[in-house]
Amino acid sequence: MPVLPLIETYADELTAVRRDIHAHPELGFEEERTSSIVAEMLTSWGIEVHRGIGKTGVVGVLQGKGGGTRSIGLRADMDALAMDELTNLPYASQNPGRFHGCGHDAHTTMLLGAARYLAETRDFDGRVVFIFQPAEEGRGGAKAMIADGLFEKFPCDEIYGMHNDPMADENTFAIKPGVEMAGASIFEITINGVGSHAAHPHQSHDPVMVATQLVQALQSVVSRNVRPTDPAVLSVTQIHAGSAFNVVPDTATIAGTIRCFSEEVRDMMHTRVEDICAGLARSFDVEIDAKVTPLFSVLKNDEALSHAYVDAARDILGEDKVTVSDKLITGSEDFSDMLAVVPGAYCRIGHKGGVPLHNSGFIVDDDMLPVGASVMARIVEKRLPL
Repeated sequence: MPVLPLIETYADELTAVRRDIHAHPELGFEEERTSSIVAEMLTSWGIEVHRGIGKTGVVGVLQGKGGGTRSIGLRADMDALAMDELTNLPYASQNPGRFHGCGHDAHTTMLLGAARYLAETRDFDGRVVFIFQPAEEGRGGAKAMIADGLFEKFPCDEIYGMHNDPMADENTFAIKPGVEMAGASIFEITINGVGSHAAHPHQSHDPVMVATQLVQALQSVVSRNVRPTDPAVLSVTQIHAGSAFNVVPDTATIAGTIRCFSEEVRDMMHTRVEDICAGLARSFDVEIDAKVTPLFSVLKNDEALSHAYVDAARDILGEDKVTVSDKLITGSEDFSDMLAVVPGAYCRIGHKGGVPLHNSGFIVDDDMLPVGASVMARIVEKRLPL
């Protein structure tokens, strides 16, 4: 079956909900409107609703027909990115500098579709916990919900999440058991030198020159310190300095990210960044303040539950549309923090598109909404059979 027949009847409504959320994007921990929509819809279907978990997070709880005590968590993220949308869609973002450029509007809608179906059928023995998480985009929403007692208040035996993938074939499911996605850290480096007139650079301790040296030196962290068999990425993504063409500035700043697949490699890379900064500070007689902050944990899928997810996806999509991958993904995802507490699995659902995530022209294909909702609903029915 391509999708569960009952969920197919929701298709138009799911599209309308997704586009409404898309037109009104909200950043992490600001998802007041989105969380209200989620809470109202869950309540209308007879699902027990709890708000304010992790500030703007929403949790729904639903008991199946049976009297079982096992519990499955289903999670979606709700926040948008701090960027402008350039799609020219009729339902494009109405909030400047806010854009659902990662598809979280689709994730939220797919989980709503699964919740409605399970509330109407209740063909499972146990309990489902619907987790609508705020602030996935680097603001710590998963950790905030966990700190608010998510799994103490709503215990889960296993948990599942999913992400849209515009670069994969339409209506496909992919998952990698075990370690799948990179952990990530951010670095923010401030170089404090001495400014001068550009005509007299000998009177300065030029932070711009130090910044250019530092960018080059940071590239040696991976190439000359990490084993070639251990995937890792260090990217400098920001350089800021100066405000006039004839002034050597006092300060320069550099920022970027580190991504890798083990704590050992992460700790070593952190140390090397700090050591390189200290060495350049001595060499150029400037002060360098280097802050390296862990942001995302390595995402590790439970082996057995990954294959359970695969079985559920095959029921919906068929054998030829489901892939057990062996490829590591250097992107990061804070669902990893939930998987560190509760065993579970995280998959990707392919859809029409071709424009990558986090691009100002990214567009979600609404045809995927019933597909993702069906896979989520099916994992519950298979893992909590009556």
